[in-house]
Amino acid sequence: MQLNSAIKRLLEVRGISATDDVAEFLSEKPQKTYNPFLLPNMEEGVDLILSAIEDEKKICIYGDYDSDGVTSVGLLRNVLQELGADVTYYIPSRFDDGYGLNSVALDKIKEAGVELVITVDCGVTSVAEVEHAKSIGLDIMVTDHHTPKEAVPDCIVIDPLLEGSEYPFKYLAGVGVAFKLAQALVEATGESKEILTRNLDLLGIGTIVDIVPLVDENRTFAKYGLRALNVTERAGIKALLDKLGIKQGEITSRTISYIIGPHINAAGRVDNATLAARLLQTEDYERALELTDELISCNMQRKKFQDELQTVCYESIDDDSIARDKFILLSPKDAHEGIIGIVAGKLKEEKSVPVLITTPIGDGIHKGTGRSPSGVNLFRLLTSHSELFTRLGGHAAACGFSIAEENLPLLKEALRRDMEEILRENPNALDSSPEAEVTMYPEEITKDFIVQQRLLEPFGKDNEEPMVGIELSPFEIARMGEGRFLRFNGKLGNGNSIRGVDFRKADVHEEIIRNAEKEKDSITAIGNLDIQNWNDKEYIQLNLKAIKL
Repeated sequence: MQLNSAIKRLLEVRGISATDDVAEFLSEKPQKTYNPFLLPNMEEGVDLILSAIEDEKKICIYGDYDSDGVTSVGLLRNVLQELGADVTYYIPSRFDDGYGLNSVALDKIKEAGVELVITVDCGVTSVAEVEHAKSIGLDIMVTDHHTPKEAVPDCIVIDPLLEGSEYPFKYLAGVGVAFKLAQALVEATGESKEILTRNLDLLGIGTIVDIVPLVDENRTFAKYGLRALNVTERAGIKALLDKLGIKQGEITSRTISYIIGPHINAAGRVDNATLAARLLQTEDYERALELTDELISCNMQRKKFQDELQTVCYESIDDDSIARDKFILLSPKDAHEGIIGIVAGKLKEEKSVPVLITTPIGDGIHKGTGRSPSGVNLFRLLTSHSELFTRLGGHAAACGFSIAEENLPLLKEALRRDMEEILRENPNALDSSPEAEVTMYPEEITKDFIVQQRLLEPFGKDNEEPMVGIELSPFEIARMGEGRFLRFNGKLGNGNSIRGVDFRKADVHEEIIRNAEKEKDSITAIGNLDIQNWNDKEYIQLNLKAIKL
């Protein structure tokens, strides 16, 4: 296939230029994957699990309450059952147990007759909890993908980010680490790889929803996961797709990110993630339909709580303090703790600063979450003040923590100093203005470009939908969507025209576009290209993100 010249330049900008690398990136059957035994402590972990199976010990998989954790639990449980294990699972309540390993929960697990606990998507910072597990006679091993602190649990820990790790790709999701463990177990036992293939749909969902970089091995997982999801016979997923009106064969990474993922996450946000785990593991389609109804109800509640909290938060902030402090720290009363992360993410996107939201949970303690633009490593920032927190975990872009209310003013002052220092060293650390990856010539703006652009999917972190720059002269400018959005046409250098729409910053961009029309000037419009259909006519549309004069 002859690649569009703009697609070639785009791949080069993304560091993909060698013939073999281009072929691997565009392949429908990518091969980039690594020996699971390159992960730290994998051999010891496999030996421990296989010994437990041989000795008929009861195993419990302890997962996190988000989509990554829920799919990790389902995937590893399925594989261990196929290997003959006596296996159950435990997913903590966000409200009763909190994030990660919990000593009270471990006591309950021990009382239920469990002898080995395997964590998925959590545990790498749970030093005290691992010691508690050992003190009550539990064997325990940790599989995680989060950033370790200086102290690491004294047990078998499998995490690509461990100091000294020689694993070639560091940014697996929790479900990716669980899958590598499953791979190693299947390889060690000589069992059929069909055991793994049957769980690729769960691998794809967890990887895409967790917003890990969709490059390298994660791209392989996402591609095979999407293909599996589009043909899966898993009762829970089929029921969810049917109830949401999603057709198999038409599922993309966007479907997972914006529809499937939020519904799975909603269980842990407003109720208990065990609901989502049961859905993904049931083999009874009628039962799956009932569970799906509960999940959809959870998501509707999530939307209601989110709208309410967003209103409160937006009323609490002012642009002057954001301009001064370069971060947002809010502690609204009665905020739903399952929703604060979503709202923090929304505020971060709009204001382009780190955002932390906390809510009181009793005994003078606040539970909090943070989200940060890519220019600020939030986990490193908070870890430098670890003495202020009673719990802290996460990674560069997102963190969860608990903090005494009396320490909130100290945290605010510390962050003020930190952000001042960060911006002194890098004045552009918070600059989130979209930049064009490639500037397109008029003759390159064709349906063929859009078709080839789809070869770059699945889109996600570090493999975003292409951001292109197009020089045009705007005309026929109008509002749409009850005045909230903007549309316009643009004349290209070769005499052709293109339709543009703005769903994000219509108020800001309309004035610039109208001035350009008035002065008969051209602008560089930056955004994403796609194909739209209207009245049985196809046309190319630019979804505007930014403008350069």
